[in-house]
Amino acid sequence: MDQPHHTVNVHEAKTHFSRLIDAAHAGETIVVAKGGKPWARLVPLEPATPRRQPGVLAGRISLPPVEVLLEPLPEDELVCLEQPLL
Repeated sequence: MDQPHHTVNVHEAKTHFSRLIDAAHAGETIVVAKGGKPWARLVPLEPATPRRQPGVLAGRISLPPVEVLLEPLPEDELVCLEQPLL
């Protein structure tokens, strides 16, 4: 289903821009018309994706020591990596 929208001309958009962006932020679609024809659209932005938070898993997981992580893989595992998946 389409969002409700409100059409305004360029003059009204310039005069009431602050009110129109508040309406768009609240979820309304504002269509700006120029010469009686739809020209542009004000729509709300998608919600921002949350930023990563370093350390959020501290104490929940544990990794082996760096020396273990940097050890070469066994030959049988390396062979598996070189084979195609399909």
